[in-house]
Amino acid sequence: MGEAYIVEAARTAGGRRNGKLSGWHPADLAGEVLNALVNRCGIDPAAIDDVILGCVTPVGEQSFAMARNAIFASNLPQSIPGVTIDRQCGSSQQAVHFAAQAVMSGTQDVVIAGGVESMTRVPMGSSSTLASKAGLGIGSFSPRIKKRFGTDDFSQFVGAQMIADKYGFSRETLDRFALESHRRGAAATHAGSFDAEIVPIRVELPDGAHELHVKDEGIRYDATLASIAAVKTLTEGGLITAANASQICDAASAVLVVNEKALRAHNLTPLARIHHLTVSAGDPVIMLEEPIPATQRALQRSGMTIRDIDLYEVNEAFAPVPLAWLQVLDADPAKLNVNGGAIALGHPLGASGTKLMATLINALRARHLRYGLQTMCEGGGVANVTIVEAL
Repeated sequence: MGEAYIVEAARTAGGRRNGKLSGWHPADLAGEVLNALVNRCGIDPAAIDDVILGCVTPVGEQSFAMARNAIFASNLPQSIPGVTIDRQCGSSQQAVHFAAQAVMSGTQDVVIAGGVESMTRVPMGSSSTLASKAGLGIGSFSPRIKKRFGTDDFSQFVGAQMIADKYGFSRETLDRFALESHRRGAAATHAGSFDAEIVPIRVELPDGAHELHVKDEGIRYDATLASIAAVKTLTEGGLITAANASQICDAASAVLVVNEKALRAHNLTPLARIHHLTVSAGDPVIMLEEPIPATQRALQRSGMTIRDIDLYEVNEAFAPVPLAWLQVLDADPAKLNVNGGAIALGHPLGASGTKLMATLINALRARHLRYGLQTMCEGGGVANVTIVEAL
């Protein structure tokens, strides 16, 4: 089995709901990232074998073969195929796994893996909403599924509260974690830590002027524990709030994955080598706990321990998720989401996997570190784990 390398990684800066990226059609936004990947590494676009794009809400402007539309909106030739996948929040991380498997097997040599989500223009839950309006029922779950698991409510919000209760987290613990995400995101932005990965996007301001969007719009530079604590909980007596959960976000991201044959043929310089791939699934009700056993499996199968990993990116869908992961894995909080996470930077669903991958690789290289681990909780109780070696 051959090796898989990442030779370029790029993302847009996140846009808040109804924010700076809300004027961009998602296909066009993804197309800008595809263009940036090709331009930055200098590869002949005709050499690209496939584009695999994650998208969680493939309706409206994100319907009809999102990956293919992104190619049409880019400068890539129309001869390049594209496929859209949905593994919920792990969609673009799974795209990386599929791309790596393709180039490692030798069936393809050069594959773009990425994702896009305009949560402003195609709101989360739009698929169910449209089905309900069309008289096709509410929700995705059949009576048989509901009977099997004893619930009518497969909710990420319920799952997050269940994790907080199971691990005994207090509201203050969750809020302090959220504050640290904003602090780290602000510090990374001020230090220029994201500059290498961000694709500038030209946006129009309310006054008609234009600027390049290059900073994640969700970071609250003036956040305090008091301001976070003042946000009401989603449910009475609960612990989860909009402030200790990920932000709605518009963004696109992608990485270029190649094998050794392509490295030589196109004179490419790798940023990282994909060291290990794992996906696992568990309880769909608590739903968001699966990164824990998935990471344990990944470490066991790769012959590594958590001490071998220099940095971790654990998606901050809700504060209890990475906190529980830290606790069970006995991991070092100083290595977790060192440039902030989705609570500050946003969680653009289908784009989050390769967004985190771009940040992880750049953080490893900036610190001259070796191994990074990325994991993501996903709808249905699924989790992906990717271990990369920075080069």
